[in-house]
Amino acid sequence: MDRCVVLVDAGYLLGAAASLLAGEPSRSSILVDHAAVVAGLRERAEKETGQPLLRIYWFDGAPDRVPQPEHRRLRVMPRVTVRLGALTRTDGRWAQKGVDAAMHAELSELARNRACSDIVLVTGDGDLLPGMMSAKEHGVAVHLWAVQAADGDYNQSEDLVAEADERRVLDREWITAAIRARDAAGVCAPVGTRPEFGPEIAAILAAPLPESAPRTGPEAAPAEPAHPAKNGSAPAPAGPPPHHKGVPTPKDVADLGRSHTAPQQPVAGATLRWSSDKGWTDRGSDQADTSGLPTLAQLTTAEQRWADREADITAVSGDPYEVGQVFARRWIARVADPAQRQQLPAHYPRVPHRIDGELLRYAARFGLLAHKDDQIDEHDRYAIRAGFWREFGIRGPGAPTPED
Repeated sequence: MDRCVVLVDAGYLLGAAASLLAGEPSRSSILVDHAAVVAGLRERAEKETGQPLLRIYWFDGAPDRVPQPEHRRLRVMPRVTVRLGALTRTDGRWAQKGVDAAMHAELSELARNRACSDIVLVTGDGDLLPGMMSAKEHGVAVHLWAVQAADGDYNQSEDLVAEADERRVLDREWITAAIRARDAAGVCAPVGTRPEFGPEIAAILAAPLPESAPRTGPEAAPAEPAHPAKNGSAPAPAGPPPHHKGVPTPKDVADLGRSHTAPQQPVAGATLRWSSDKGWTDRGSDQADTSGLPTLAQLTTAEQRWADREADITAVSGDPYEVGQVFARRWIARVADPAQRQQLPAHYPRVPHRIDGELLRYAARFGLLAHKDDQIDEHDRYAIRAGFWREFGIRGPGAPTPED
């Protein structure tokens, strides 16, 4: 059959690209436009082999073989099939399991069934050598593509290189058309999307502790003995127990408004403070009731829910900032009462509990807020909420919306 097939080891392609562009093999150090990668692979494969493309097989690992946001986007693209192996963590390092075996099986099956005349392999793993030899015995031409190595040397198995019929290199120019290094200053957008917002997140993370929260580290001032308050009033409640992070946990913040002698009773006149890019904002007990604000689920019809899910798969990158923007954009567009659109921004920087919970559950669909290095990524939480509030800032609380 005069067609070509491309088999991509995503771990090799993206890991080698990260080494080339960011100086380290971690895929978290790069931003990938997967649609551009697929288009580039198809164009080059058809040019190099002189045959039309049958299909691109994308082999990658995922925890428990559950598709991640990038896999969900890839598998709905034309002529792309995603095959997932397991991604396991051993001794503090992630490792793919079953990816090589799946590539070997697909390579051998395609050749045995004469489904194509040319197979392009984007990999460096010598474990595929038996599959490559089997494909050649069935009359298939095997093209081996490498990613330009960061140190100028090979990043592929020497035996694999020796056995290939044709060899090509995906050089820096080809790679940077779809992949770029992540900005080290902060969270970055996918290629060609939103403007950078690193300073906003940095300001949130750098917000000082409330005055009543204890400081830790070498700059902490020595503790002062407690003194009775003036006018005979009760002494001020002690701050929450020390915490090892510079940013207090939700429990620490909640403890600021409770008495440690009677934990179930709020302290009279106590004020909770919420961190934001404007520093610490007081939110007293007289805060307006938000129970009347509708959730996005209450505002969404069955047809809209289907369209939202389709957009989440095909158009939303999964970047935490963008996820917050998308959620806010949908909420703003579907609220019929302008007064409710104006009410929510008045609570900035705090997202009302019901809506905040729904926002974080939505973000979880994209693999955000998951355990990374055995810790919950609080940076993603800040970015999600920053994107949510930025969308209100772009549109304005009372601005007209497309569905008005």
